[in-house]
Amino acid sequence: MADPNLYLFGAIAFVLLVTLVSFRSQVASLVNEQLTRVKHNENKLLEVTTAMSAEIQLQPLLIKVMETVNDILNADRCTIFLHDPDSSELWSKVASGLETKEIRFPDHLGIAGTVFTSGEIINIKDAYADDRFNKAVDRKTGYRTRSILCMQITNKMGTAIGVIQVLNKESGTFDSTDEQRLRAFCSQAAVAIENAKLFDEVVTIKNYNEAMLESMSTGILSTNADKKIVKVNTSACKLLWYDSDEDILGKNITEVFQDDNQWIADAIDQVLRIGTYDEALDATIILDPARKGDSLAEEFDQFKLSVNLKLQPLTDIHNKRIGCLMIFEDITSEKRLKSTMARYMPKELADKLLEEGEQALGGSIQDATILFSDIRSFTSFSERNGPQETVSMLNDYFGVMYEQIINNEGILDKYIGDAIMAVFGAPFPGPQDSDNALTTAIQMMDALRKFNRDRLKAGKDLIEIGIGISTDEVVSGNIGSSKRMDYTVIGDGVNLAARLEGATKHYKSYVLISDKTVRTLKKEYLLREVDRIRVKGKEEPVAIYEAIDALSSHDRERAAETLDLFNQALDAYKDRRWSQAKSQFSEIVDLRSNDEVSKLYIDRCNHFISSPPPPEWDGVWTMKTK
Repeated sequence: MADPNLYLFGAIAFVLLVTLVSFRSQVASLVNEQLTRVKHNENKLLEVTTAMSAEIQLQPLLIKVMETVNDILNADRCTIFLHDPDSSELWSKVASGLETKEIRFPDHLGIAGTVFTSGEIINIKDAYADDRFNKAVDRKTGYRTRSILCMQITNKMGTAIGVIQVLNKESGTFDSTDEQRLRAFCSQAAVAIENAKLFDEVVTIKNYNEAMLESMSTGILSTNADKKIVKVNTSACKLLWYDSDEDILGKNITEVFQDDNQWIADAIDQVLRIGTYDEALDATIILDPARKGDSLAEEFDQFKLSVNLKLQPLTDIHNKRIGCLMIFEDITSEKRLKSTMARYMPKELADKLLEEGEQALGGSIQDATILFSDIRSFTSFSERNGPQETVSMLNDYFGVMYEQIINNEGILDKYIGDAIMAVFGAPFPGPQDSDNALTTAIQMMDALRKFNRDRLKAGKDLIEIGIGISTDEVVSGNIGSSKRMDYTVIGDGVNLAARLEGATKHYKSYVLISDKTVRTLKKEYLLREVDRIRVKGKEEPVAIYEAIDALSSHDRERAAETLDLFNQALDAYKDRRWSQAKSQFSEIVDLRSNDEVSKLYIDRCNHFISSPPPPEWDGVWTMKTK
């Protein structure tokens, strides 16, 4: 009979064998399942890594990263917060499972902020049992957060660029294996994110540059190394009379710039060959009327484009020449404006006015010297000679006088009938404004004598002029209506210059200047005090002087010889020594018979000898007329 223990042992062995076979089957199944899971994760990781390397746009990349993390960690949700160094904030535009919107918060707040600033990994098994978790977010969204795994994302330099936050593992909580997987994946994702951010920056810069180029009034054109046009902005198309960039892109520069414009193609070719900067200031481009559809040009100047042209070689990172940048500024209108302004002022002043802009003409109070000149007996002249000869004479006369004004840094303010008004020191004052005005007056008289000699030879009537100069505070600026404005000066200085010009008829002098002008002169001139007058509309008396330098050479010598005697006679007149003054003025007339000022004082002395002035007489002569 068999041993019962053997039966029991056999039964136990059989049960163990069955159990081992079953366990082996379960273990094999678990191992196979785990291997399948690992293989799936590897395939998924390889797939998403490949996809990430091909994705250069940031938002689609972030979506792929978060979806992959959810898959390999078997999680419900994932959010990536990127760092904004300009605002020191963490932000996210995409949250998997939630509506797309931008979330921003300071980079040190919350669980994500703690991870970003410290670099630690936070693995929360039970969110509601952790004080760091903000339960208000769940209450607001209706979502229930159970577990959290949060990790810093760093670039290859070790700098934190963001945080990845994974929520709610579907089975249990996140473990150390999940942390390892997430860390490995973040290393790959960081490279792709940096590349995508760099691409975003490049696109932003490109869009900025494109917008800037299109908004510029300056023409921009670039070529490649083969001299084909690869970029042109709207302004360049308009300036060169092309309807759109499609009409010019891809063309060789020799097709666009030929014939009269061949010099531009040659200059670009030289820049490409030598690699040096080149420019052409105030150059002319001849435009093709055919591009405008015009059969005939009404005026050739219509098709001339005045430009400042600059050529710059373009190079790559290895300093190899890859093209040429052409920048051309349209100065056609400026050139026309300069030409117009040059009719009224020196070229240097016109340039400065254009440089200063409207600010220089906006209105200011400043000292300036005003010159007024007028043709004497002009009405009689025009009646004798008729309108045609009068206009012809005025044009010739104004042309001669304009040159004297411009040559001495003056501005021709206006022509008033036969009168000329010029300004020295506005809008830009200078240290020699008074000298320039007086020099202009002297040269105007010299030019008039030559002008009259030519008219005498032609059998035409001669003319005489008087000039008044005053220095004072004036208001300068654009004055007029909204439809018509002129740059001019107004004030007492202007009025006094006009009164002094009128006074030249009374004193039979050519050039009279005010005492303030005399005080501001820097150079030496032959001057003599003529009188102290009170002009109409002004109570304060003004001492006036005659410019002896404005006389003819012979008369100037005679006046210089009698200058001391004249000053003595004038002092005697002011001291009421009428007889002595009369005697001295008479002596001057004997030496210089055409001294009309001395003759005027002889008449005054005779008057005061017979009718002495009151005790309060101050020697001032009041002008009754303008």
